[in-house]
Amino acid sequence: MLLVVDAGNTQTHVGAFRGEELVHDWRYATVREETADELGARLRNLLALRDLAFADLDASILSSTVPQLRPEWTAMAERYLGHAMPVVGPGLRSGMPIRIDNPREVGPDRLVNAVAAYERIGGACVVVDFGTAITYDVVGAAGEYVGGIIGPGVEISMEALTSRAAAIPKIDLEPPRALIGKSTVEAIRSGVIYGFAAQVDGMLGRLREQLGDDTAAIATGGLAGAIVPFCEQIDDVDPLLTLTGLRLLHERNM
Repeated sequence: MLLVVDAGNTQTHVGAFRGEELVHDWRYATVREETADELGARLRNLLALRDLAFADLDASILSSTVPQLRPEWTAMAERYLGHAMPVVGPGLRSGMPIRIDNPREVGPDRLVNAVAAYERIGGACVVVDFGTAITYDVVGAAGEYVGGIIGPGVEISMEALTSRAAAIPKIDLEPPRALIGKSTVEAIRSGVIYGFAAQVDGMLGRLREQLGDDTAAIATGGLAGAIVPFCEQIDDVDPLLTLTGLRLLHERNM
C-alpha cells in the first residue's frame, strides 16, 4: 500500500491507498516538534487501529507546509518503513506547468490540490482550501497552474477577534440560527459563517469573470464542512482531494 501524508500547519492528514482506492485515512493535530521516532510511534498506533502494520506500506509520499517536519518524516520512513519518502517540491514531477513569477513559491499542498482538481475536472477549475489560511488555487483550461489567492483562515480570524476584544467570548463553530443574531455568541457565529461564505462567493464570482462561467469550484480542507453549506458558488466538496493529489504525484514519479 501507498502511504500519503499531508502535514499542514494545523492538522496532519494521513491516508493509505491500495491502487486507486483510499483504504483508510486519519487526521490529527500537527505537532511541529515531533521527532522521527515520535512520528513512527504515532503512525504505528494509527495503523494498528485498522489492523495494519509498517510491513503493509511499501511506498510513501509527503506534502508538508511545516519545514521542520520534512526531515523528520523522511527519516521516519527510512527507519521504520525501509524506503525513501519523496517530498512534494522542486525536483518532483507534477505534470502541471506552473505559470507564476517564482514556481518555488507554490505551497506543496496547493500544487497537490491543483493536480487532483484538474485530473478530476479536466478543465479550468479553482480549489478553495479551508485550512489555516483560505487559499484559492487556479488551474487554466490547458492544465496550467496560473496563480492563486491567500487570505486569513476561519480559525485564525476567530482567534484574532477573541484575543483583541476582551468582551468577545470564544465560540464553537456551529451554524447560526439566523442571520441576525439575538445574542453575542449568535452574532459572532453569523459574522463568521456568513462572512466567510460571502467572501468565498465574492472571490469565485470575480474569478469566473476572468476565467469563464464554466470554471468549476471545488472545496476541501478541515473547515470546508462548516462554511460551504452557506456558499452559493461552490460546485463540490472533496475532503480527500489532497490525499488523491499525493497519490497522483506518486504515480507520476514512479
